[in-house]
Amino acid sequence: MRRRRLHKDPAHLEITAFINLIVVLVPFLLSTAVFTRLAVMDLNLPAQQSAVEQIKGPELQLEIVMRKDALEVGDRIGGLIQRIEAREGQHDLKALQALLVQVKGKFPDKREASLLAEPDTPYDTLVQVMDAMRGTVTAEGPKLIRAELFPSISIGDAPVRGAAAALAAGKKAI
Repeated sequence: MRRRRLHKDPAHLEITAFINLIVVLVPFLLSTAVFTRLAVMDLNLPAQQSAVEQIKGPELQLEIVMRKDALEVGDRIGGLIQRIEAREGQHDLKALQALLVQVKGKFPDKREASLLAEPDTPYDTLVQVMDAMRGTVTAEGPKLIRAELFPSISIGDAPVRGAAAALAAGKKAI
């Protein structure tokens, strides 16, 4: 017995409509795409070190504590260097930079600093203080000279004030 088989031709894919769609869609998507430039700031969180490692050398471990009423500049081992009171509700960034220039003069190789802020510190204020810590610009004649202060900034939470200090700060505000 003989069997008859039907010979079918393979179906051809009709992709012209798809190509037309791609030809129109790709330029439209490219023309409407938003290309953004992201500014990324590298931050280092302070590492937990034992007290023995902190006391080993006479190196400076600069720490700036942001409070609502002042900036406290100090050394983690040596204690408070200077307290810069806020003026009219704003932190005195020029006084901070002047102090940091003096500190940089004593420790020219030091690049690291820690910024410890209270939890309710506004973001804008935090960035302004970080910019003041990172570098300064001075004018010498017609030239502007940029000086690097402490560009490697670590961020953390400010230590809680003692009850006596908080009470004294509360009395000043009244």
